[in-house]
Amino acid sequence: VQLQASGGGLVQAGDSRRLSCVASTRFFNRLAVGWFRRAPGKEREFVAAINWIGDTTCTDSIKGRFAISRDNARNTAYLKMNILKPEDTATYYCAAHEDVGGRHDNTLDSEYDSWGQGTQVTVSS
Repeated sequence: VQLQASGGGLVQAGDSRRLSCVASTRFFNRLAVGWFRRAPGKEREFVAAINWIGDTTCTDSIKGRFAISRDNARNTAYLKMNILKPEDTATYYCAAHEDVGGRHDNTLDSEYDSWGQGTQVTVSS
């Protein structure tokens, strides 16, 4: 599965931004999709994930600010980011893996076998 992430850019603190992840597969509805990010000088970290039936999970630092969603008809997952902070500055990556019938945590990057190229989000103070 090829993934194309987009939507990044330079924003100001407090702004909103929506990232998109388009998958090149007829079986998008069978996939879990996760968003990860890597800030400068830091390890890649989990941000949010949505499983094949639409259940979501996210890391504590973005709860109440970010929301993950999916549109199976468009083969697309989204990450809506609100109230952006300078510490959200990072390259954001979407990832996917087959999810139907599995018991997956979906927060571990090792679970994912397809990755997008990343999209940069820079939040100025």
